[in-house]
Amino acid sequence: MKAPAPLEALTAALRRLPGVGAKSAQRFAYHLLQHDREGAALLAQALADATARVRHCARCNTFTELEVCETCLSPRRDPSQLCVVETPADQLTIEQTLSYRGLYFVLMGRLSPLDGVGPKQIGLDRLLARAADPALREVILATNFTQEGEATAHYIGEMMRARGLKVTRLARGVPVGSELEYVDPSTIAQALRDRRTISEAAARERPDAREGHEDGGAES
Repeated sequence: MKAPAPLEALTAALRRLPGVGAKSAQRFAYHLLQHDREGAALLAQALADATARVRHCARCNTFTELEVCETCLSPRRDPSQLCVVETPADQLTIEQTLSYRGLYFVLMGRLSPLDGVGPKQIGLDRLLARAADPALREVILATNFTQEGEATAHYIGEMMRARGLKVTRLARGVPVGSELEYVDPSTIAQALRDRRTISEAAARERPDAREGHEDGGAES
């Protein structure tokens, strides 16, 4: 027996969620229609409202109902610091640590050439425009510690240093391979406090730098 077309459409729509396969999507769809039609209506209304009313902030690119988000408009934020994150969820996670009072730029992604995601797709032109703010002194790179996140941080760091800005990276208190959305706030707070410049981080991680240190320095 074939399921009704609207039910198949609902199942297909649910499959677009990350981590939801065909069986899970089907189970969710049948549950909503069989046991919680009121919840299904609320979900549909919430999705419709969100897609109609939520936009990108004109300055930091995060989600907001306003032209410019409340964080960017707040006079209590430090305009000399700009924290670059991959997603609004990462931004929210850093905010929950209560340890950062600067501004943000949300990339809405990360560099991934194999997936066709380049500088234009993550809004690096808009980030460069933000970097032209004369009040800005430090760019904090808070992309995730994945291969793509590290590549994105390196690419942005080179651009920002070329413009005379101080560039720092979250310290390694955040586990390698993790995503900020799933890291506890205390760990992120420690990583923010222990951040260091990109040049220091790169020097410590280069194999030749470690070998030179262990051997007492390179021969002259």
